[in-house]
This record gives sequence, C-alpha cells and structure tokens, in this order.
Amino acid sequence: MAVKSRIERKRPKEARSKTDTGKLKLTFVAFVFALIWVSLWGRAAYVQLYLGPKLSDAAGKQNLATEFELGERGRVYASNNAILATSVESKSVYASPVEIQNPAQTAQALAQILGAPKKNLQKDLASSKGFVWIKRQIDDHEAQELQKINLPGIHLTSEFRRMYPNRHLAGQVLGFVDVDGKGLEGVEGLFDERMAGGRAKFVVQRDASGRRLYLDAQGREMNIKGQDVRLTIDTVVQDAAEHALADAVNKFNGRSGMAIVVRVETGDILALAHYPYFNANSPQDSKAAARRNRAALDIFEPGSTMKPFVFAAAIDQKVIDANKVFDCENGKWSLRGKIIRDTHPYRWLSANRVLRYSSNIGTAKIGMALGAQPYYTTLRKLGFGERPGLGLPSESPGMLRQPKEWTEFDLAAISFGQGIGVTGLQMAKAYLCLANMGMTKPLRLIADPPLEGLPEPERVFSAKTAESVLSMMREVVEEDGTGKVARIPGVTMAGKTGTAQKVGGSGKGYGEGIVASFVGLVPAEKPEFIFMVTVDEPTPVTYGGIVAAPAVRDIAIKTLSYYGRLPEGKGAPDANATEHSMTARATHSPTADGSGATVPNLVGLSVRRALEVLGKRGVVPSLKGGGMEITNQKPAPGEPWPEGGVAAHGEGFVLWLGHGEKEKTQ
Repeated sequence: MAVKSRIERKRPKEARSKTDTGKLKLTFVAFVFALIWVSLWGRAAYVQLYLGPKLSDAAGKQNLATEFELGERGRVYASNNAILATSVESKSVYASPVEIQNPAQTAQALAQILGAPKKNLQKDLASSKGFVWIKRQIDDHEAQELQKINLPGIHLTSEFRRMYPNRHLAGQVLGFVDVDGKGLEGVEGLFDERMAGGRAKFVVQRDASGRRLYLDAQGREMNIKGQDVRLTIDTVVQDAAEHALADAVNKFNGRSGMAIVVRVETGDILALAHYPYFNANSPQDSKAAARRNRAALDIFEPGSTMKPFVFAAAIDQKVIDANKVFDCENGKWSLRGKIIRDTHPYRWLSANRVLRYSSNIGTAKIGMALGAQPYYTTLRKLGFGERPGLGLPSESPGMLRQPKEWTEFDLAAISFGQGIGVTGLQMAKAYLCLANMGMTKPLRLIADPPLEGLPEPERVFSAKTAESVLSMMREVVEEDGTGKVARIPGVTMAGKTGTAQKVGGSGKGYGEGIVASFVGLVPAEKPEFIFMVTVDEPTPVTYGGIVAAPAVRDIAIKTLSYYGRLPEGKGAPDANATEHSMTARATHSPTADGSGATVPNLVGLSVRRALEVLGKRGVVPSLKGGGMEITNQKPAPGEPWPEGGVAAHGEGFVLWLGHGEKEKTQ
C-alpha cells in the first residue's frame, strides 16, 4: 500500500485532469443517449397507447374505404333464352353522417348538384345515423360532379333498376318490384330471395387500375349478384297467344281474357297470356285487376269444357259407350222443379253426338247414371278442388263441394260445368291428363330452379278411354260440331267449346254475364299441344265456338309452324276471301326470302312458309280469314320491315288466308 501511494503521488496533475474530463464526456454522452432513448420510448408509447386508435383510423381512411354496394338482381329467362326481366345499373347517393365534419357546408354543395332542398339535406347529414339515403338513381352528370368534389362522408353506390325488355309480354306472370328492388307479385315475388342481389358494407381496396376487390369476413371473394330464374314460357308462343287473345277480347267487347298453351310431352306451359295487358315497367300506371294472374287466381264456372271428363269417367266405369243413345228432351228438361236447356232442340242422340253438339240434357243424364261419388273421385284425381302446384303465389284451389252435399240437380249441373268453380290452370292440368292418355302429369312453369316434391303420376282413365273421348272431341271440330270454326286443314284437332253463365252479383242464381271458352288438343290422336282460350263477358255474341275457337285456331297455326308441325298442304276454300285479296294474289309472285331490307311478297305461300319467313325477323303477324295460303298481306311487298319485332307483337302486320288455285279448280 505504501508503494502504491507513492506511485500515485508521483502521477502528474495534468494526467489526472484529463481522466476526469473523459469521464464527464462519457457520462454526458450516455445521458444524452439515455434521454433520447427514453424520449423515443415515450414517444412510441404515446403514439401506440394514446394516439394509436386515431392514427389507425386515419391510416385506414387513406388506404381502405368503406363502401355500400347493392348486387344486381337475377334475371328471368324464357325457355328460348330470351330475357324476360333484367336490371340496369344506375348510381345512387348516400351519406355516412358520422364521417361529415361540416353538415351545413356539405348540404350546400349537395343542394347545388342534386337540386334537393338544403334544409332537408342538412337535417339528414347532422343526424347520428350511420347511413342515410340522399338521392337514388341519379343521372350521369350528377354522379360525375359528385366524384369531382369528393365530399367527405358522401358516397356513390350502384343500384339496379328493373327492366322488362318485352314490355307487357307475360306481365302478370312476371310480377314487378318496388323501388328497393323487392319482388312484390308473380315470379318476382315468388323468387325474391333467390334473385335479390346482396346488400352490404364492404372494406374496399383499390388496385392501381382502380379495380375493387370485395372480401367477406373469411377473406373470400363475395358474389353479391342474385341468381337467375328460367321459365318454361316461350316468347314466340306467348306473343302469339297474347296477340290472338287481345283480338278476341276486343272483337267481342269482352272484359278480359286468358290463354294457355301446354306442351303435352313435358307439361311445360309455353304461354300463359292475359288481357288487358300489364306492363311491369310502370306498375304505378296500372290497376290491381290488370296485374292479376287470372289463370291462377280467378274462379269461374267452366260450362261445357267440363263435359269430356264426365264422359271419360262414365266410359271408364262402363256406364256408357260412344253409341249409347240418350233422350235430349227436345232441348228442355225439368229436373226437381228446375229447367235444364239446350241451345238447340235435340231428341235422341248417341253419346258421341251428345258431346259433339254439346247437349246439357244428354250430359246431365250421363252424369246421373255415373253417380256423385265416382264423378267426385274422378274430379279430385284430375286436380279439381286443390291448387295446381306450380308454386305461384296465391294459387286458388277452386270450389268443389263434397258429394254428400250434392242434390240430384247439383250432380246434373256439375256434369255440364255449372255449380263447380275452377281456375284456368286447373282446366289445363285436367286436359293434360286426358292428352297424356289418362295419366296425370304436373304442369311446369318454372324450369329452373326445379320444383321439389312433385306428386307421382296417377292413372285416372285407361288409355282406351282417353282415346275414345279424344275421338269424340275430334268430331266437335272436324264434323258439324260446335267447334268447327277452329278447324285447321291438314291438322287433326280434338276440341270442346264452353259457354257458361256467370253467377249473379248477389251470389245466388245466374246473371247475364257469359264466360266463352274453347280447348283444342293437337293432333287429335296423340296430342302434342293443348290450347285454351277464355273470354269473360263477350257481347253481343257469347258462344265459345265463335268467340274463343278462332283465337285457338290462330295460336295453334303459329305454334305448329314454329315447331315445324304445320303441314305444307293447301287449305279449304275461304268464304271470307275478298275480290281484292284474290287480285293481289294473282298479280304478285311469291318470294321466300325474308333477309332483305324490305318486306318480301308472301302472297301465294303456304301459312307455314310465310310464318317461317316472318319468324326470322321476329314478327308474329295477325291472321285473318280461313284456308292455308296467303292471299294478301300488310305491309305490302317492298315496304320497310315494321320496327320492334316480337316486342311490337306484329302490330300492323296482317296476313289474309284463303285457298289456292288447285282447290279453286276442284
């Protein structure tokens, strides 16, 4: 220790001073670094713990944006791939009030662009809501102006306005949607959940090209587009049915009408037409009555179109055969104090003639011979008294009382179609069973998505019975029966007319109103198509064979031509052919090409060939007269094609039918 002390005492004073200064510098540097380190940690803690939520929100606003998006509603397609209902994109404006710093200033800017009252806008923008509609379906100019000024809290979103490209085509079947795109009636209402587009808030990240990627909570891309629906309706057949139905209703001053076309092989409804029309593009301009799907909802007494079913039941039960004779009482028969009348006085008629001439008295006697319970059982198997099962909203089950409630007169009346309430779809389903050789088959209106839980086919009549009844119905058209106006030369048709009184307004007894109808099955031997037309309260002519049968003939000609089933053969002489039409036929040479810019000459062509030419241009003409050859046309050859095609329903395009030179010389 003494030595060490001595050494220290020997150190120079200057050396000790330098050492102390170095320590001070090191201490100072360490203190500065410690201060900086503490400051950085403090700042980090302040940023993370205190400013963290605010900064995170600000960063999110810079890189991510919350947007409101509505997906496109699914489309409705026809069986021939035509679009029946679609959606058109438009921009709408909404606000997130919680994001708006200055409601008064924002309201002023919006009022100038959108033309909305500033006071109302400011009230909405100052609310505490997270979402407020500002204006829906704005025009492109307004959308561009809003994008330029980019107001905080004001957002544009895409909405879709529903559009029906074919205007009133199948309007009552399709239904319509409200301003929010919610389906209210018809197919739109039935499949609203399926077709509705997604509606949600999304965190949106844009790439360099401005494209947006939507992700759900699990990080998968979302599909917010609604699903499509496909119907069995064919727009060509539907157009032909609507056109012919409108002509029948207007010609005979009817209140309304409906027409149904069914393809027997599949049970597909190719046309479900109503008149007056309903244009779903402007539902606010229509009355509720015009929007009704009358074929599914309206109950009516069918009259004589019910007769084939009592004949089929009686033949199947071996109560009658085609040759059994009935006393038709010279057209007037008193039963239990009530009178049953025929349109014409007949005395003794065989069963096939009872159906041919549509004798109520003869049919009543057949029904009474059959009995109430067997007839009721047959009607229930055919689908009367229950909903048709198409899946449409509010399908009516009709009205069919229990047989224990029937009096003897009730049985007689129900046999010829009075005292029972049916719908158009129920009648079509029953005739489908007859056309399907006695086996039930479900009607189809919706092709996709397919309906589930359909009933199994059930035999109602034997095939031999169905053939026998179809043969009787063929006489209605092809002999001197009540449906001879529906005759199509070269085509066999089984048919039945109906002329039924309507129940009076008090619900007791019958009024003056008549429902005129006709059902045709083509070809008669093994039907491929069912055609039905009903006109409510025609005047002054009320007979189904005069009012509805020509419309069925018109629809059948166009449908058969469309499906390539119309023969090329010439028709029978046309009593309505005018001298002008004959002159027109003689002075023009027919042409078979419809591809030019002007209307070709169709005079002299067969109906089938003429409809094929017009079909290439989407034109469904109005047919007038009889026979199977074109004798005159409007527009004349060389005139411009009418605009609109199928959507215009052939308005103004008329073909007059007559006979050819071959028949003229025979």
